[in-house]
Amino acid sequence: MSDSASVGIIGSGLVGTRVAAILSMHGIRPRVAPHIHATELLDQRIVVMTHGGNHAALAGTYLSHGISVVSCSDRMADVLAMLDLQDRAVANNAVLIPGAACMPGLSGLLVAHAARAFDQVDEAHLAVHGTGGPACARNHHDALSGTSVGWHDGEWLQRPAGSGRELCWFPDPVGPRDCYRFGTAEPMLLQRVVPSLQRITARVSATRRDRLTARLPMMSPPHAEGGVGGLRVELRGSRQGRRHAEVVGIADRLATVSGAVAAECVNVLLKSGVEPGVRILGAEGLPNADILDAVLANGISLHRYVGN
Repeated sequence: MSDSASVGIIGSGLVGTRVAAILSMHGIRPRVAPHIHATELLDQRIVVMTHGGNHAALAGTYLSHGISVVSCSDRMADVLAMLDLQDRAVANNAVLIPGAACMPGLSGLLVAHAARAFDQVDEAHLAVHGTGGPACARNHHDALSGTSVGWHDGEWLQRPAGSGRELCWFPDPVGPRDCYRFGTAEPMLLQRVVPSLQRITARVSATRRDRLTARLPMMSPPHAEGGVGGLRVELRGSRQGRRHAEVVGIADRLATVSGAVAAECVNVLLKSGVEPGVRILGAEGLPNADILDAVLANGISLHRYVGN
C-alpha cells in the first residue's frame, strides 16, 4: 500500500503496539521510533504519539513540518496546550487530533453518537474505570491530586480532584464503581463537541487508597497492563417536548480501546478530506460516525442502558 511508509508511531508500549497491529491489518506498516528518536519521523505524512509525558511541544514541531498528528495524551494541561496549535496546523496544511484515546477520545465519539437521540442535549456526565499501561497508571495517580474542572450553567467550576463521590454503573464485567472528580481536559473538549451543554462532569473510579496516596509519589511500580476497564457516557436533554436520558458505555482493556481510536483516526486522515486545523473527536470537522463504526469493528462492544 502506498501509504505504508507514510505513518510513524512514537512509542512501542501497549497503545503504540496496538495501533501498529491495527494499521497492519489495513495494509499499513508504520515506522516506530522511541521518543528520543522522534526526529527520525520528520519525513512521515502522519505521526501517532503514544508515548508517556507531554505531547504538545513535539506536536507543534511536526505541524511546522506539515505533518499531521494523532495524540493519545490524556493529560489536562497537555491537551489544552494542543488546542492552541490551531493556527500552526492551518498554516502548514496539517491536522492535529488531540485526545485520541479512551477518555478523551472514544468518549467524544459516544457523546456525538448518543446526542442524535435528542432534540437538544444540555447535560453530559462521563466516568471511566481502569488504566492501560504504566504511563496511564501514573496519569491516573496524578489526576486524583490537584484540581478538576467542570462546566455548570455557563461557568467553569474548579473543585478538588478526588472529591465528589458518585456510584457509577459500567457494563459487565466491570459493574458499579465509586467514582470521583479528577484532572482531565474532557469537559473543555465536550463543551466544543456539543456547545448546547449546560453541565459537564467527568469522573474516574478510585479506591480509598488511590485518593489517600494521590498527593504522594508512587511508591510501587505501575502494572504492565490493567484489567478490563470501562467507559460510561450519560446524556440528558429533551426529546419531543419531554426530558430524556441516554446512557451508553463499553467494557474492554483501555489500551485496546485507545489503540483502536488512534489507528482509525489515522485511517481517516490517510483518506484525506479532513480540513487542516485542530480537530476534536465528536465535534464538526471529522466523520465521527464512520470513526466510531471503525473502532467498534475492532471487536469493541457498545452497550446501551435500558430502563427508567
